[in-house]
Amino acid sequence: MIWLYYILLLLTALLGLVLVLITLPGLWLMTAAAGIYALLTHGLHLGFKTLLALLIFSAAGEAIEMLAGSAAAKQAGGGRSSMIGGIVGGILGGIIGSFFLPIVLSIVGVCVGSFVGAAGFEMFGSQRAVHSVRVGWGAAKGRFQGMIVKLSIGIVMSLLILIAAFP
Repeated sequence: MIWLYYILLLLTALLGLVLVLITLPGLWLMTAAAGIYALLTHGLHLGFKTLLALLIFSAAGEAIEMLAGSAAAKQAGGGRSSMIGGIVGGILGGIIGSFFLPIVLSIVGVCVGSFVGAAGFEMFGSQRAVHSVRVGWGAAKGRFQGMIVKLSIGIVMSLLILIAAFP
């Protein structure tokens, strides 16, 4: 029975990576699946330290993805409103993009949404188009980099699960 649990855990980890690609919280799914596996196997292969590491990776991945765009917008000269606009725009863009073509357009939607949100809020505040576009581009670029980091964290988590949970 333990092999069945292990295979289900690995499949869930792969599903988590797919969810990360479509900008959904796949890291949390991976962590929850590892927790359930640990409960079902009475912590025989996956212990508290591994689960804590997965929890920390999940939180860090989500925070990095969310904040990377706003940090890049600020670095490009944007204010607080453009940072908030980039976050909100990225969330809305990801949701809208997911409806049309889940993987490709959700990533594009997040980046475009971050751009539009940051640039729009910056334009509203400073009314300088060139500066606003630069801030929007920074937000989009930062959000994309954040998604790449989150995916990388997901791959590390998958490898950790693969090794630590092996029966």
